[in-house]
Amino acid sequence: MIGSPAAPVRLLHVTDPHLFADESRSLYGVTTAKSFRRVLEDALAPGTPRPHAILATGDIADDHTAAAYANFRRALEPYGLPVFCVPGNHDEPGLMTEAMTRDGHFQFGGTAEFGAWGAVFVDTHLPGRAEGRVSAAELARLDQELARFGSRPLLVCLHHPPLPVGSAWLDGVGLRNGDELLQVIERHAQVRLVLAGHVHQDFAGRHGEALVLTTPSTCAQFTPRTPHCVMDLRPPGYRWLELQPDGELRTEVKWLEDGRPTQRPPDDRFA
Repeated sequence: MIGSPAAPVRLLHVTDPHLFADESRSLYGVTTAKSFRRVLEDALAPGTPRPHAILATGDIADDHTAAAYANFRRALEPYGLPVFCVPGNHDEPGLMTEAMTRDGHFQFGGTAEFGAWGAVFVDTHLPGRAEGRVSAAELARLDQELARFGSRPLLVCLHHPPLPVGSAWLDGVGLRNGDELLQVIERHAQVRLVLAGHVHQDFAGRHGEALVLTTPSTCAQFTPRTPHCVMDLRPPGYRWLELQPDGELRTEVKWLEDGRPTQRPPDDRFA
């Protein structure tokens, strides 16, 4: 267990760093390795309340290389915090599993206990596709794990959000069977939060008792509510989560203001 059931648990959520083997490479006009490290330096600066763990919801490696995952580990290891990961559409789950299971600091998928809360990490990766899907086996596992946690408040983490975010092009590469996942969530009223990445923006929705949140990317953002891909002038971002023992949630999105682009990044591809 991470943290105490009698006290709040503080978590740092980072997502969509899009790292490369070559750390000088850029995407959407951003040098992604530099941006990722700057986000970590900002979030984990001396004097900032230290989180109990870090959640990373996919698109870790953009170029499908083991070296990109090694760069991810190298950026995080100095902080000595547990890191929990799920794959995104740009990830290579086999390489990611190998990179994230070498020691006790990193975990790929599975479950976790954060104080009074339980957490389940869900794989939405669909090989070769930008959109996501949760397999029948993964849906069954989710249902079983949520039931196993009993009456504890619950967190579900995945890459593709299960709700539409209001941008036609992003919703077109969203979670293909989000309704099936939400049906599982509906059977477990103790699910308080569904946390995702993929859409490179801050989004909040609700499904029953569950709050559905996405977090800005640690590199570049997509402008919300657009019919096609339009890059945003928002800087890299991250999210703080504070899980309360009574099931309440406190959360805040932070932006790396000194990383704000001076001109709109190039719209060089889809998510």
